[in-house]
Amino acid sequence: MSFSDIFKSSFLDNVTSISILDMVLAMVLAFGVGMFIFFIYKKTYAGVMYSSSFGVTLVALTLITTLVILAVTSNVVLSLGMVGALSIVRFRTAIKEPMDIAFLFWSIAVGIVLAAGLIPLAVFGSVIIGIILLVFANHKDSSNPYIVVLSCEGHESEKSASEFLARNTKKCVVKSKTARKGNVELNLEVRLKDDNTDFINALADMPGVQNAVLVSYNGDYMG
Repeated sequence: MSFSDIFKSSFLDNVTSISILDMVLAMVLAFGVGMFIFFIYKKTYAGVMYSSSFGVTLVALTLITTLVILAVTSNVVLSLGMVGALSIVRFRTAIKEPMDIAFLFWSIAVGIVLAAGLIPLAVFGSVIIGIILLVFANHKDSSNPYIVVLSCEGHESEKSASEFLARNTKKCVVKSKTARKGNVELNLEVRLKDDNTDFINALADMPGVQNAVLVSYNGDYMG
């Protein structure tokens, strides 16, 4: 039997149908798990500016994936057409946060698993992933890097401020230095000895130091 003979036969008439109850159950569960993913994303977001639209996209992506997989599993012809249609889709939106990729893949995976009928795997798997993300994303470590933006009046004040930082931090490395007439601006990467940041107040009160700013470093340093 050739490939064309298959499509001429009654093979296409024997497509599996999905009941209304199964469709409603799958979509409701997809919405519920999608909202859970949205909640975890909101609680674990550590970027510069939170985007609520991306969280809504996670919910929509879970629902859309479930809808697509339900359609694909019910009709052979539709599944072939869907493969061809999706193969030409290109998404060019830049992903700025590495964790956003994990959330996107999580939403797609949940939609596929729910549509496949593996409801316990989708629900309990999502709960476990959410707990792990909450624990690790909200874990504060004093060894996390910080950036100190320091503005001094001259070389002597720069030297004393740098020595003060070296004494009060575990690590202090100059990232960039900008020298102007009568002013020196330093960007230094530091690692704290503990969670106490009072040293930045003492640093700002030192003679010759115009201002001192402590910024959490998330890996997107622009020097």
